[in-house]
Amino acid sequence: MRLKDKVAVVTGSSRSIGRAIALGYGREGAKVVVNYRSDQGAADSAVAEIEAMGSEAIAVQADTSSSSDVAALMAAAVDRFGRIDILVNNAAILIRTHFLDIEESEWDRIMEVNLKGFFLCSQTAARQMVRQGDGGVIINMSSAGDTLAGKDLAHYCVAKGGVRMLTRQLAFELAPHGIRANAIAPGLIETDLNRADLAVREFREYRLSMIPLGIIGVPEDIVGAAVFLASEDSRMATGSTIYLDAGQTIF
Repeated sequence: MRLKDKVAVVTGSSRSIGRAIALGYGREGAKVVVNYRSDQGAADSAVAEIEAMGSEAIAVQADTSSSSDVAALMAAAVDRFGRIDILVNNAAILIRTHFLDIEESEWDRIMEVNLKGFFLCSQTAARQMVRQGDGGVIINMSSAGDTLAGKDLAHYCVAKGGVRMLTRQLAFELAPHGIRANAIAPGLIETDLNRADLAVREFREYRLSMIPLGIIGVPEDIVGAAVFLASEDSRMATGSTIYLDAGQTIF
């Protein structure tokens, strides 16, 4: 129960990695705000699972690329639980398009969700944490793509590179307020975003050929690091990125 009575907002937590983290926080005693954009049923089921563990949770709809939605999301957390102790920026989208074929609108949408959304949520949650006066934690879900170029993923990798720098900037500027900011950079994790790609044998084999451990992760592989970074066990960590990539970034 390392997060007992802490209040955590996890964006994009109705499915995949975000859902696994939300459930992991529930098991550790946190009160969890499950954010979703469109699938209320999935969000409600995550809430039900957390409540079955004996913790509290609510589902809140919000598009994290919208400042008004983000303001409403954080307000809902405070209205229900009185505070925000932990923010996990996880909501993201992935579109594979060759660089020469990326439309401006597609580039903008990736940046809006995968980078601007992290900024909006971090700023709004951090302002609440500063008002509370007793610190807080921000965890940004990055990617091995913050360091490695990816096939047909120019916009995605550029956004993740921005997330890595945003994390360092948050750590630097928020340290005087006792707010820590760190990132988790998964490698190849099978989720709703890439399951169709990984079902293609040639693509799966190509990706595995670049992974020293030769394994594809699952969302639950990320939970331990997310709990660690949210807890006092990591009180000395800020501005760091933990790579959970089966060795992909060794090269």
